Amino acid sequence: MAARAKIGKHPVHPMIVPLTIGLWIFTFVCDLLYFFGENAVWDQIAFYTMAGGIVGASLAAIPGFIDLISMKDPKIKQIGLFHMMINLGAVILFVFNLWLRYTSPAGVLLPVVLSFIGVCAIGISGWLGGEMVYVYCRCRT
Repeated sequence: MAARAKIGKHPVHPMIVPLTIGLWIFTFVCDLLYFFGENAVWDQIAFYTMAGGIVGASLAAIPGFIDLISMKDPKIKQIGLFHMMINLGAVILFVFNLWLRYTSPAGVLLPVVLSFIGVCAIGISGWLGGEMVYVYCRCRT
């Protein structure tokens, strides 16, 4: 499987994805720091890192989709579709979470729970992405 969306010989999707993953994991860390420490700055940081993760995921989706539609092997494409569906679900979850934070008073537990679920989802999706590249494609670009 050769990545179609690339700069030079480097695929674009895996260049963007770590930023999104890092922002959403940091969102969850900020949630925990706020929930257990009650310093309002962590709640605000969590809000903005979540928003940044949503933007990053939206940007990563474009080259990821280009790579997906170029896949020929049905087994790899099936994994890619599942990877995409989990990611879309995570983005929807984080968008809802961001809206909930914007409309709810600070200190509500549900956004923290949603952040945890979202981080678990992107962990599973990341594993599937690694499965496609490192197991089935043997790191070819």
